[in-house]
Amino acid sequence: SWSVFEDKILYQLLVFLQPPPRHSFKLELYSAMHLPERCSNIRVLLECTCSKMMIGDMLCFLHPSDNSQTAQCSPLLSTLCTGSYLDVEEIACWVQNLVQSAWEYLPQWHDWQLMVLPSAHSCRVLLTGPSEVQLCAVLVFAVQQGSP
Repeated sequence: SWSVFEDKILYQLLVFLQPPPRHSFKLELYSAMHLPERCSNIRVLLECTCSKMMIGDMLCFLHPSDNSQTAQCSPLLSTLCTGSYLDVEEIACWVQNLVQSAWEYLPQWHDWQLMVLPSAHSCRVLLTGPSEVQLCAVLVFAVQQGSP
């Protein structure tokens, strides 16, 4: 969606997160007895890939290989999760850093100034362009219920 707010054009974009290969997301709703800040948690599940024909170095996260005798560590769990749950603050920080570092590779970066705005639960960027035009984009993260 978009709107005009305080002389800025505000874009709100819903970004659906997809689990990487060998992972799945499970939405866990809180019970009615518990009133948390958030209404749900998204658990990251590691999938067994032992029975699938794997190409290259894609080993199973859950079971040790014949060579290593230890299960692999998931990069997703170690960077964007707290325990085995997606951490929206970690995701927001990761996307903010990604947007900031990718900006200079875009053709518009010479004409537009990018400022990443602080936000713990989304990625907010302010773009100031020629003749002081300002665009604010808010990336809101979601997981589609019922998706693999």
